[in-house]
Amino acid sequence: MSNTVYLLRHGQTEWSETGKHTGRTDIPLTGEGEARARRAGTVLAGLRGERPAVVITSPRQRAVRTAALAGLVVDETTEELAEWDYGDYEGLTTPEIRETVPGWTVWTHPCPNGETAEQVTDRAVRLVDRVRRLDSDVVLVGHGHFSRVLVATWIGQPSTYGVHFGLDAAGIVVLGDERGVPQIKRMNIPSE
Repeated sequence: MSNTVYLLRHGQTEWSETGKHTGRTDIPLTGEGEARARRAGTVLAGLRGERPAVVITSPRQRAVRTAALAGLVVDETTEELAEWDYGDYEGLTTPEIRETVPGWTVWTHPCPNGETAEQVTDRAVRLVDRVRRLDSDVVLVGHGHFSRVLVATWIGQPSTYGVHFGLDAAGIVVLGDERGVPQIKRMNIPSE
C-alpha cells in the first residue's frame, strides 16, 4: 500500500446547511457550495502537487459538480460512493427524527427502508479494498456520512466509529499509511 487517498466531501447544499439527511435525493450545490468546491480544488492541488490520481465520484450531482468545480477529471462514477441511504428519514433532520425515536443517530439506530450500518460497511470495505489495489493515488468525491465510514474502514474500525470524525462540506481527508499501517494523515482540511 503506497498510494495516498484523498476524500473530498461535496460542497454545501441547502439540505446539508439545514441538517437534512440527504442520501438519494439529488439536489444541487448552493452558491456557497460552489465557491467552496473551487477553493477545495485549490487546496487539493496544493496537497497533491503534480502526482497523477484516479478520480472516482458518487453519481449524485452534488458530488459530480464538486469534482468539476475542483478542477478534477473524473475517471469513474459509482454507487459505491453514494451517501448512506436514509430510507424513511430522507429529508428529515435529526431533531425531527428524535420526535418519534428518542436518541436516534445514524450511527446507533436503523433507518427504516434504508441501509443498515452493516450494508454501508460492506460497501465501504469493497471500495477500500479496490482503492488499495490501485497503483496510483486516488481522489474520492462523495458525501459526509459515507466518507466518515470510509475513514473508519481505512483504519480498521467498524463503520459506526465514523461518529468520531468531523467532515465539513467541501472538507478534505488524506489517508495513507506509515510503514504499512493505515493512517489518517490529515482530517477535515477546510476549503475556506
